[in-house]
Amino acid sequence: MQKNINHNNILKNLNLLYIEDEENIRINIKKVLLLLCENVFDAANTEEANIIFENQRIDIIISDINLPNTNGIDYIKEVRKKDKTIPVILLSAYTDTKYLLEATKLKLVDYLTKPVDFKTLNNALHKSVEEILDNSRYLILFQNNIQYNVLHKTLIDLNTQKELLLTSKELDLLSFLIKNSNRIVSTDELKSNVWEDCFEATDSALKNLLNKVRKKIGKESIINISGVGYRLNF
Repeated sequence: MQKNINHNNILKNLNLLYIEDEENIRINIKKVLLLLCENVFDAANTEEANIIFENQRIDIIISDINLPNTNGIDYIKEVRKKDKTIPVILLSAYTDTKYLLEATKLKLVDYLTKPVDFKTLNNALHKSVEEILDNSRYLILFQNNIQYNVLHKTLIDLNTQKELLLTSKELDLLSFLIKNSNRIVSTDELKSNVWEDCFEATDSALKNLLNKVRKKIGKESIINISGVGYRLNF
């Protein structure tokens, strides 16, 4: 029971990419996924999926096989060239032997036949969490041997094995940068996601907060792209 509770908590903090070309199915499945995970990015085709994958931190991919232009299997083959361990769940309306044989080469978490019920999908997502834990994808190593645990939201100095405490604002800033680590985040985005009160979200407040986080994770761990925004470097 405790294991399931922990997995549910982990899942809520992960970013899912869901690819399905049939709009009604996509809308309905996304509603289900949002019950399990707070961050679900959906795409109608692999072109849209590529844009999301390149600009967001994606932890789990769920894809239909029968997609326009590039099918789901060929898309995951391309993903595997960049990322060999990201958990992938494939969906199909058919149990085609050819697809099954191709799918076994892609190191899938699961191959599910549509229509998919809640319990089956939930079980596949829990298997994905297991893979994330096994592959230590939830640990980020910054400069000077400083490690951040994405799931527990703790910062540890591995040299001393001591926790470096983060304020709620520092945690919000770091979490947002990590979730969007594949892209440059604008100053306005950071302000709106860290401060509820727009009057408190001044340039000097952001600069001060960035400096505090940099002191803990390393000066070069947050790069300033002049006139554009900030990007995490690890």
